[in-house]
Amino acid sequence: MTTAPKDATPDVLSSLAEENPRLVVTRHENRGHGPTILRGYREASAPWVFQTDSDGEMDVGGFAELWKQRDDYDFLFGIRAGRQSSPARWLVTRVSRLSVWLLFARGVSDVNTPFRLMRSDALSPLLAGLSDDLFAPNVILSGLAAKAGLRIYETPVAFLGRRHGGGSLVSFNILRPAARSLAQTIGVAFSRKRSR
Repeated sequence: MTTAPKDATPDVLSSLAEENPRLVVTRHENRGHGPTILRGYREASAPWVFQTDSDGEMDVGGFAELWKQRDDYDFLFGIRAGRQSSPARWLVTRVSRLSVWLLFARGVSDVNTPFRLMRSDALSPLLAGLSDDLFAPNVILSGLAAKAGLRIYETPVAFLGRRHGGGSLVSFNILRPAARSLAQTIGVAFSRKRSR
């Protein structure tokens, strides 16, 4: 059962799909941000996969720089420039980055950035074995990309703040899902080590 949309997005996408048969519109019940992102990554069939959240926080103009640099890199990240965070979000961001650096490797400074261009043939092997219920898969994928020695590019992209939709995580309730994400990140890191 799908959740009823709160805006005209499905109608707009359906119209675009009629004009462009390469656009595939998929809907499913609300399973959360992480499972939705993973489904998109797994179903993508183009040579490049671009992911950004639909809340308008990131300046889409930053895509041009990623696309321009793509021939020399496997993963290209738009780093959130000018982001103002609550103390709780600041802490979660720092702990996420430190855990990725300690468990996998350095290489990505904004490990959960919602603005990333990835070469499909580099992304697909990283997805193998990842659980569909990961809370923050981009954190783990950033670590796996660095650990695999992929060519990583980072550039600042203006952080505009949420333009659409409501945030599901506010300061007082962010710590529990952050702890879940940390536990999942540790679990993936140790399971990958055991499988070698």
